[in-house]
Amino acid sequence: MSGLNVEPLREKVRGRLITAGDNDYDEARAVHNGMFDKRPLAVLMAQQVADVIAAVHFARDNGMDLSVRDGGHSAPGFGTNDGGLVIDVSPMRTVRVDPRNKTARVDAGATWGDFNHAAHGFGLATTGGIISTTGVTGLTLGGGIGYLSRGFGLSIDNLLSADVVTADGNFLTASAQENEELFWGLRGGGGNFGVVTSMEFQLHDVDQVFAGPIFYNLEDAGALLEMFDQFITDAPEQFGGFPAFQIAPPLPFIPEDRHGDTLAAAVVHWSGPLDQAEKALQPFWDVAPVVANGTAPLPYPALNAAFDVLFPKGIRSYWKGSFIKELPAEAIPAVVEHGATVPEVSATMHLYPINGACHRVGASDTAFAYRDAKYAQVILASWTDPTKDAERIQWVRDYYQAMTPWAEPGGYINFMQDDDFGKIEDNYRQNYERLVQVKRTYDPGNLFHLNQNIKP
Repeated sequence: MSGLNVEPLREKVRGRLITAGDNDYDEARAVHNGMFDKRPLAVLMAQQVADVIAAVHFARDNGMDLSVRDGGHSAPGFGTNDGGLVIDVSPMRTVRVDPRNKTARVDAGATWGDFNHAAHGFGLATTGGIISTTGVTGLTLGGGIGYLSRGFGLSIDNLLSADVVTADGNFLTASAQENEELFWGLRGGGGNFGVVTSMEFQLHDVDQVFAGPIFYNLEDAGALLEMFDQFITDAPEQFGGFPAFQIAPPLPFIPEDRHGDTLAAAVVHWSGPLDQAEKALQPFWDVAPVVANGTAPLPYPALNAAFDVLFPKGIRSYWKGSFIKELPAEAIPAVVEHGATVPEVSATMHLYPINGACHRVGASDTAFAYRDAKYAQVILASWTDPTKDAERIQWVRDYYQAMTPWAEPGGYINFMQDDDFGKIEDNYRQNYERLVQVKRTYDPGNLFHLNQNIKP
């Protein structure tokens, strides 16, 4: 593809078409995960839907690899490629809130930070991710797990419609009323069916929340996990939080002599009335002595951005995820054993609860198949030193392997790595064949294959 002339595309778009001769080429080709250093033929900084349509036609007609990038947080680096075309929609990031109907229309390049800022101006929010620099579109297409999942469902459960440019260059709107099969597939099927250019979401009354991390001694991790598993089974749905392991960063609320220690943690979040927070969170104060308490009332967008500093663009990352239906007592030693060896301040294990409202959607109502799972577990290592690649990757793999006796065959596709392609059918279980049919309808040539790919 190196000899392909991209000038015909340049003449059809308003967004900048960046190639290797441009000074900002290295910046344009970079994705969030520093493990990937690929050199696409061109990166289009799309400004309008017309740019996306032109780029889809050009990539398809020239047999090019095509990457679609919004936030760039894809762990396997799907937002870039070697020798192909990248459509970067990050310049398209307008968010328009309709406070009367409690909806928001968001362009494809917006991050959750953009979205939360716009919605918070009206005291509203919807289920987003854990890191605010994550793209709204990418997270949502995979399902969308976040602090508000137990109360309002996944991001896809709040998706009302999506505008999509399909592989033939057509512009479609998918919703419950039109292009219903495409809408079904977009809700959990990833980027397999086209380039989403905007999305419309249902919003909810969420303004100030009570949230933050609570740290415990490592020897109390087992008690914390046992308590959490009992608590979350029927906890009020205004609670959204998760247990974790964390090397204590040098934060003001953590005693200085504990900085650098490996601790157990609970990241708690209460979106109900603030005067009920203390009582709702009482089990977390009672379960074990608290080493450090970072909880406080704060605006919801501040919670969503709280961990951004640990995951800057360019950090090297590797992660794996599983769905877990139950966390029996015999599983907890494995969780603790490997969590206790967390190797970096930017490495962790999170156990996200996805019961509550998530369970009120049928397993085949959207492409997200694991509506019976209690948890989505993610094991993440992020680091800066390339000489530690093998060691950090092995830590994740060992932890993941240790959890397999209690894990479901498939996992959350947003937590899938580039060595997880063999799990595609397991990730979608009963919904896989229907997704194949949607793929055959909207992308029979598999133009959109740089993803957790559903082959037509």
